[in-house]
Amino acid sequence: MNELNRMNPEEFHSSEKTPLLFLLDDVRSMNNVGSVFRTADAFRLEGIYLCGITPQPPHREIQKTALGATESVEWKYARDVIAAVKDLKNQGYTIICAEQVERSTKLNNAEFNSSKKYVVVLGSEVDGVNQEIINLADYCIEIPQAGTKHSLNIAVAAGIVAWEAFRQLH
Repeated sequence: MNELNRMNPEEFHSSEKTPLLFLLDDVRSMNNVGSVFRTADAFRLEGIYLCGITPQPPHREIQKTALGATESVEWKYARDVIAAVKDLKNQGYTIICAEQVERSTKLNNAEFNSSKKYVVVLGSEVDGVNQEIINLADYCIEIPQAGTKHSLNIAVAAGIVAWEAFRQLH
């Protein structure tokens, strides 16, 4: 790890973070949750909010894909996702839903500004982002797709969005 110039969890905690949080709402898969933790670590994101029925660490199934990222990435749990989104909005975060909706912004056209802080909401694997959250959001982003399917696994979507935000913010 030294040769790869990787941080330890203590260095990660005290380092400057990418001003982006993920908020997972009713994500059922522990593998997806673990993968999002790993992505948040890779791009040094501020943290993750786990909401509703989204499973929380510590859990063997989350750890299997997180590979220790639950030790480096800050996370919070909120049962009430609407209250969590309103609280984050009151703290000055721009709320972005990753969802295919009318008038969504294609990710390649989205602009991330380093003077702002962002929350990207990822919804359940079955139902997507809750309409109430979409109504509270500042805007929605959509990852352009060219195949026969109309959605991506949330862990994959998280990685794509995190990379684009990181690329623009650094």
